[in-house]
Amino acid sequence: MSNEKKIEERLWDIANDLRANSGLSSAEYSYPVLGLIFLRHADFKFIKKQKEIEHRNQGSRRKIGKLDYQAEGVLYLPETSRYYHLLNLPEGSNVGKAIDSAMNAIEEDNPDLKDILPKGYSKFSDGLLVTLLKSFSQIEVDVEGDIFGKIYEYFLGKFAMSEGQKGGEFFTPTSIVKLIVEIIEPFHGKILDPACGSGGMFVQSARFVEEHKKNPAEELSIYGVEKTLGTVKLCKMNLAVHGLSGDIREANSFYEDIHKSVGNFDFVMANPPFNVKKVDYEKIKGDPRWPLGLPSTDNANYLWIQYFYSALNEKGRAGFVMANSATDVSGKELEIKKKLIMSNVIDVVISISSKFFYTVALPCTLWFMDKDKTNTNRKDNILFIDARNIFNQVDKSHREFIQDQINDISNIVRSYRKEKNSATYNNVPGLCKVATFNEIELEGWSLNPGRYVEVVEQQKENVNFGKKLAELNKELESLNEDAHKIEDIISDNIRKILREYNK
Repeated sequence: MSNEKKIEERLWDIANDLRANSGLSSAEYSYPVLGLIFLRHADFKFIKKQKEIEHRNQGSRRKIGKLDYQAEGVLYLPETSRYYHLLNLPEGSNVGKAIDSAMNAIEEDNPDLKDILPKGYSKFSDGLLVTLLKSFSQIEVDVEGDIFGKIYEYFLGKFAMSEGQKGGEFFTPTSIVKLIVEIIEPFHGKILDPACGSGGMFVQSARFVEEHKKNPAEELSIYGVEKTLGTVKLCKMNLAVHGLSGDIREANSFYEDIHKSVGNFDFVMANPPFNVKKVDYEKIKGDPRWPLGLPSTDNANYLWIQYFYSALNEKGRAGFVMANSATDVSGKELEIKKKLIMSNVIDVVISISSKFFYTVALPCTLWFMDKDKTNTNRKDNILFIDARNIFNQVDKSHREFIQDQINDISNIVRSYRKEKNSATYNNVPGLCKVATFNEIELEGWSLNPGRYVEVVEQQKENVNFGKKLAELNKELESLNEDAHKIEDIISDNIRKILREYNK
């Protein structure tokens, strides 16, 4: 186990004690714990920058102040908000009140964070808070890379697992986000995520820019939308802990185009909620974000897809997670899909296996759009990748991509695009295929990679049959549970149709 992973797991065990000893649910304790991680990270960044600024200003009589830190993209921390101040409070101090005061002072000096940071620490015992503060202070600062940011994301993921369906509203597994970023390559420009959750798409985009030796704050402009205020706060904290800022708003993306999105963005990235029901079509009629028409079903997947499409400028790229069911549709949704295909905007579709997400066991697909594709040799073609057999098994219930797998998949896309220094592209049976529009039409305009990627014969493996059967049975039970839910939806829709028909 890596040193970094040991740190993450040790801190998670400590944070989990907060739930056990406070009687609070994960929903109640997760935000305060993330607040302390935020504070520790901000303090580390502040100290590091303080040394740099003081070294540069040796011999100068000018007093170093708040503006010096803000100019360097670092949160300014007043004395009472410093981590060592909280660690060294006299015995008998009201620790919860002191942490609340620290958070308030940070917000006063950093207006972007006003009313964002967690408060209410007095509900926890002083002993428990002291234990947490001491534990977080032991994070090793000399670990390579952004250790605090990685721990923060690790905690987001663990809280998402604790929260189940609710947790999935704010967290998209990091390896999925990394793959999306590697494929759309957001080197410079305006990024929109209209279902931004905790902001993981923005954080990974910034890391991508840093890896290419550029300053994310100068290269990227960040815009996000979330329908709940709590998740907006979580996103702003996540941006701040990574030294980023953005225009993150609370709104319902279907009914408010709060960022005037049409044709306005270089990149769109999202993991929208799948199969949303009961969108009021009367409210959204005539909205330019849906230029290809409204779906005929009570399902918002093709509203999201059109939203991403319409937000792109003439050279924009989009990458997003989508339900498998969106690859094969009928009625008005099929007509919308055909228009998207024929407009040459859909560039790549990738199948992902089950168990990547904390909230659903079912597989999904990643869609990639490129508005400039019509001006390339990829015109009238779409690359399909079946990555369902590519994963690292984290535990019985969860999978992820390791970095080598992310590189392998994204390199296939780079070869297909004929990017500089990329290998020559070749179709690989069972993995990838470039299909022409004629081939896609013959398949009923399906965007399911399995329709195009040839099946290869599996080699026989020495496996424990009983164990394998038990695992498959468990997965079957999960799929059956999801199928029953779908059956209920279908039955409900049929009843609605019959009621309309019999009027």
